[in-house]
Amino acid sequence: MSTPPVRILFVCMGNICRSPAGEGVLAKMVAESGLSDRIQIDSAGTLGMHAGNAPDSRMHAAAANRGYDLTSRARQVTAADLDEFDLVLVMDRDNERNVLKLVKTDSQRERVRLFCTFCEKHMEHEVPDPYYGQSQGFEYVLDLLEDGCSGVLAWAQEKVS
Repeated sequence: MSTPPVRILFVCMGNICRSPAGEGVLAKMVAESGLSDRIQIDSAGTLGMHAGNAPDSRMHAAAANRGYDLTSRARQVTAADLDEFDLVLVMDRDNERNVLKLVKTDSQRERVRLFCTFCEKHMEHEVPDPYYGQSQGFEYVLDLLEDGCSGVLAWAQEKVS
């Protein structure tokens, strides 16, 4: 009997900038480590206003320049996600508060973590929302995601070994 895959969910507000970028960064790292069949990644937003939309064109371009393919479509996080995913990575405290409103059990609460707790090079507590800023904001978000996703991958590798 094989072990079920580890499932990781990235969550930001609209699911068009930070969380699909996190999904793309980690997906590439997982593929390069040969664990695509053991680690599943998705993303969602705490708001449903962009449901069905592709990632923001500015984030898509910045990610593509670094070799990341952002192909997901925005969706809203659900209460069921808290049971289906082993790790729910929220980008900031507002997202954390909104996701915690869906929590019904201690097990679900333990799965919700601020993404930046996995960062080793950056000392940020939150991944800033680049939506209303300039291109350097999207680049900085990718810097944070690359840093933290290395830690997330190490966490997931431990779970699947």
